Amino acid sequence: MPAFSAPPRQPGRHPMARSKSSNRWLDEHVNDPYVKMAQKDGYRSRASYKLLELLEKDRLLQGGMLVMDLGSAPGGWSQVVGRKLGNKGHVIATDILPMDPVEHVTFIQGDFTDEGVFQQILAALGGERPDLVLSDIAPNISGVDAADQASSIYLVELALDMARQVLKPGGSFVVKLFQGEGSDAYLKDLRTSFDKVVIRKPEASRPRSREVYVVGKGFKG
Repeated sequence: MPAFSAPPRQPGRHPMARSKSSNRWLDEHVNDPYVKMAQKDGYRSRASYKLLELLEKDRLLQGGMLVMDLGSAPGGWSQVVGRKLGNKGHVIATDILPMDPVEHVTFIQGDFTDEGVFQQILAALGGERPDLVLSDIAPNISGVDAADQASSIYLVELALDMARQVLKPGGSFVVKLFQGEGSDAYLKDLRTSFDKVVIRKPEASRPRSREVYVVGKGFKG
């Protein structure tokens, strides 16, 4: 059997050493007050606090609502809405990744742009239209800024297309948007479908992140 030689090591660098950026992220995560709050409050994700702020600031949730959560895994946003609505509403959540069950939430695994998955979503809606469509979808980061931005815009366009197909007239839409190439054009397009559009930067959103949350209210149908 031929021998395999290990690649040469860089001087002074342990083969298992983390990059500075990885260490920074780990330090941030461990010391993040929202991570600690999520653990204390029993939420699956620190992102739960972003949605909690948006729901309160823009008064997006009322009893009896039907809510759709696009790109829902691991379930942080679905968990927030499920807890708030309880038996007085319902959440339809979907993601290509698996998601552990959440009370008051119906989860459908798959790509919502796939016709078969879309039909499953329609069946779960049971002829009703959501009052609120949420999307916290983000692309897998490649490290190439232009490609990552293009991917993120593609995903928010898919989310908006879905909202336009299913949302109840007068309903609301919340989507995560990364500011950069294509974001202004996206906002211009979104404003054609909603009476009011505002941009939010929740406290739980890290300051150095380019993410903002766009809230559209009064869907024109």
